[in-house]
Amino acid sequence: MIGRLRGTLVAKHPPLIVIDCQGVGYEVLVSMHTYYPLPALGEPVTLLTHLVVREDAHLLYGFATDEERQAFRELTKVSGLGPKTALAILSGLSVTDLGDAIAQQNAALLTRVPGIGKKTAERMLLELKGKIGADVAGSGPAQPLSDERNDILQALLALGYSEREAQLALKKLPAAIPVSEGIRLALKSLG
Repeated sequence: MIGRLRGTLVAKHPPLIVIDCQGVGYEVLVSMHTYYPLPALGEPVTLLTHLVVREDAHLLYGFATDEERQAFRELTKVSGLGPKTALAILSGLSVTDLGDAIAQQNAALLTRVPGIGKKTAERMLLELKGKIGADVAGSGPAQPLSDERNDILQALLALGYSEREAQLALKKLPAAIPVSEGIRLALKSLG
């Protein structure tokens, strides 16, 4: 499959761009988050890609970052969401915003995207929970855990919660909290 294109940007008609790679012009569909930072026409450009093969067409989707491409791939796995809708979602929300919405189970944010209704948003939240979210949302340097927070984390893991879910629950807790109270509040937020 085609995983990356490097060439000269020769046309920009949102959401379609054309990249000339050694004399072959590839039409690539991109999200608005990828489109806006593109260089001027005639400048070199490199995009990660995802090829969708249908009975009537071969469509190439382009992404500025690997995170955006991974989010696109996860979105297309949701029942009822095709590549066109996934691209619309990534045009309306950044990958971080999408990850935050899924991690916080915020359907209202997803319904702001044109074409995404309440039922589709709820299905996305259900099917993408743990796939997009804590790993994307608020990704920053990991802070060392205090002994109390580490005990809370270990208790949540022992209860069967994933590392992502437990870390997300820890972020919602007040700074200085006793272990038993922290576990109770974390379970409440996860429930």
